[in-house]
Amino acid sequence: MKSSPIKRIQAPILEEMKSFEKHFRASMKSSVPLLDKIMSYIVKRKGKQMRPMFVFLTAKMLGNTNESTYTAASLIELLHTATLVHDDVVDEAYKRRGFFSINALWKNKIAVLVGDYLLSRGLLLSVDKGEFDLLRIVSKSVKLMSEGELLQIEKARKLDIKEDVYFDIITKKTATLIASCCATGAQSVKQSDEVIEQMRLFGEMVGICFQIKDDLFDYGSGDNLGKPTGIDIKEKKMTLPLIYALSQNSKSKQRSIINTVRNNNNDANRVKEVIDFVIASGGIEYATERMYEYRNKALKILDNYPDNEAKNSLKQLVIYTTEREK
Repeated sequence: MKSSPIKRIQAPILEEMKSFEKHFRASMKSSVPLLDKIMSYIVKRKGKQMRPMFVFLTAKMLGNTNESTYTAASLIELLHTATLVHDDVVDEAYKRRGFFSINALWKNKIAVLVGDYLLSRGLLLSVDKGEFDLLRIVSKSVKLMSEGELLQIEKARKLDIKEDVYFDIITKKTATLIASCCATGAQSVKQSDEVIEQMRLFGEMVGICFQIKDDLFDYGSGDNLGKPTGIDIKEKKMTLPLIYALSQNSKSKQRSIINTVRNNNNDANRVKEVIDFVIASGGIEYATERMYEYRNKALKILDNYPDNEAKNSLKQLVIYTTEREK
């Protein structure tokens, strides 16, 4: 039986990922029964754990993983989970990765408090271990993520996002967290400021690829080009394929499409018209091209470092980011 791409990528850090589970569970422990029950629920519904993988693979490519690396991975996962819990409240989302969200099961008030608890656990974990450099890197990310979300909300009202603003939003919203995974991985094995910054840039490039790939899923991608979802259009999100398609058409056509996104986004036929418009205008090809451009930049950064198993897995993780099917 063939192993999954993720299992193969994890091979050099298999022991670290197993140990990480124990570290992460311990970092979430609470003496309050309700909180402990919710923490157990969060641990059980974890996803692919790509963020800890970026932390461990970066650290192992550059040195030997250590206690500081586990702290970095736990800190990132705690703060990332906190932002997801809060996002589900803001978005009124009742499902995440096929599971009920915290707010769906325990209502908004408890979900907000759970998010706050996770944030405080992350802060205390860093402070108790004296890991102030790691805390600085991750805190900057949380700040940028909040700014990116607010910028997107502000721009969504007018639906006037141009390509430069789009890249500003996704760099802050999505890419900054993967950037901090790679930066904290490098920091945990005591690399120079220059190397830490290089790895931060590497993670940022990968994060941008990750978001563009998500944009493409809305239109169907690869074998699924005939099965688009149109969810972003229904949510009035201006993504790269649509932004490019609009830029290639007349003002009147732009107004017509934006009007559909704004006022007819729940009409399946009208949403399909927008999808067909994006495909016909070359939006899919353009976004795919830009995604590979960022992927190549990320891989080029890795060329500066000695070859080893962890570096090879990092390369495979970058490729997986752009070739994944969901």
